Amino acid sequence: MQLLTLSNLVLLGASLSSTPVIAAPHRDSPFERLRNGLNLPEKYLTSSKAKSLKAQNPYTPDYRDPLDKAVDSVGDDLDPLPYRNGLGASVLGPWNKERSRTNPDLVRPPSTDHGNMANMRWSFADSHVRIEEGGWTRQTTVRELGTSVELAAVNMRLDKGAIRELHWHKEAEWAYVLEGSVRVTALDYEGGNFIGDTNKGDLWYFPSGVPHSLQGLAPNGSEFLLIFDDGRFSEESTFILTDWLAHTPKSVIAENFHLDPEVFKHLPPSEKYIFQGSGLPGSIEDERPSGKNAKKSKHQFTHKMLDQEPLKTSGGAVRITDSKNFPISKTVAAAHVTIEPGALREMHWHPNADEWSFFLRGRARVTIFAAEGTARTFNYVPGDVGIVPRNMGHFVENIGDEPIEMLEVFKADEFRDFSLFQWMGETPKKLVMDHLFPNDKEAGEKFWNEVKDANKDPVTKFDKQEEGFSGTESSDL
Repeated sequence: MQLLTLSNLVLLGASLSSTPVIAAPHRDSPFERLRNGLNLPEKYLTSSKAKSLKAQNPYTPDYRDPLDKAVDSVGDDLDPLPYRNGLGASVLGPWNKERSRTNPDLVRPPSTDHGNMANMRWSFADSHVRIEEGGWTRQTTVRELGTSVELAAVNMRLDKGAIRELHWHKEAEWAYVLEGSVRVTALDYEGGNFIGDTNKGDLWYFPSGVPHSLQGLAPNGSEFLLIFDDGRFSEESTFILTDWLAHTPKSVIAENFHLDPEVFKHLPPSEKYIFQGSGLPGSIEDERPSGKNAKKSKHQFTHKMLDQEPLKTSGGAVRITDSKNFPISKTVAAAHVTIEPGALREMHWHPNADEWSFFLRGRARVTIFAAEGTARTFNYVPGDVGIVPRNMGHFVENIGDEPIEMLEVFKADEFRDFSLFQWMGETPKKLVMDHLFPNDKEAGEKFWNEVKDANKDPVTKFDKQEEGFSGTESSDL
């Protein structure tokens, strides 16, 4: 065995120094530092916003916020981590960064959250898509979202000329047109026919058992949201014309329609469901049945929700459609709500039905109070469904930089809600003071002066500058 001499070691070192070295993965990257709750060094901070975030990043061990203010992790490009007011720790295991960004208040809940609550959020992005000729459909029912017990929903797309074939349901169907135009047809309980065209923001409603059809119009068809008044609904349980005929003896079909069985030789062998039509329909008048006994329906099955004059509030706008202004809609009531950035759908509750919400635009946080010291906060982005069981207190806060546009839908004939603000102003002052401010009369007077006019402001915005609000965070809170 040859011993290594000093000269051998020198030669070996020279040889190694000329060999390229492959560096190990660097573990001190910006992502790794933030993931482990560490601040970023100055070298990574190239903009004033980034430098501000160094001091303001709420997902670090040193950050303190006794007010539990909302954080827009999407808008501020932050990766939520479970740190809150000195508590928590970093994440070492697998981590879905994008999912966490859209649910920051699940990663770091407000300190006011407490207790167990069932899930109240679902995204249509997680729903199975059924793809057909000229369209597709996906649903959110009690099977996808266990708390959606009163209502179920279907998101459907029909291309130009595509038809959702003639069918009916056990449940009533309410719809909101998301984009495009749809031709709808129906037969009412008295045998009258209805044909109508709907556009973005329009509604239709078909009571239980009413047969109907849908067809996408030019130039790009339509996409819409369907609501059914039973959370157990399934799109697969629809009564479909071609499915029925495919499972009925040809002799019976022939007898029913007073024709030779040969006429029905080439009927579709199974349901068509969604299919491409032979072309776009003509005008409503051109298409209207004109047989000797055909008659026009006396009922209006469609409604232009966005054409309603909105209730304008300090922080947005509200349009309510229920049986009062859309008489045929006996089992579904709804509100179209716009919440401006920095505004709040005020603290309230609904006494007559669960709230089924659909978010069309914006980013929101919602805290639901379920009594017994239980509260939980959820976040919502476009395409999300939210549930608030009846009588549970809640709010909807706009945490983003664009307006929230949402639908509040209820299994009810009439929209009803109670405003916490209005309730306080309609309650004797002494009762309010004894409940909330028994040991702080100065604060009690400020509160009473604000609520005493009992103003109901469904979407409210607090002008902090006008009110002289300092934003100082007290350690006593």
